[in-house]
Amino acid sequence: MACISAQGELSESARSILTALENPSTPEDVASRTALPLFRVRAGLREMAEAELVTLSNSLYTPTDRGRSLLH
Repeated sequence: MACISAQGELSESARSILTALENPSTPEDVASRTALPLFRVRAGLREMAEAELVTLSNSLYTPTDRGRSLLH
């Protein structure tokens, strides 16, 4: 799953995951909110962490300012 296209736009699943991160959340919480399979959420969160769209702290993911800006 590519979280950002070559044009700099979020994929549909990345947009869903970031939107579900209203509050710091676990991958399981995000999967529950988005109805995406847990394996896809985990892979997406890893990829978005590498792209600095989310951060991980104490097993909870939070969108970065960059991640939030891509939602708008």
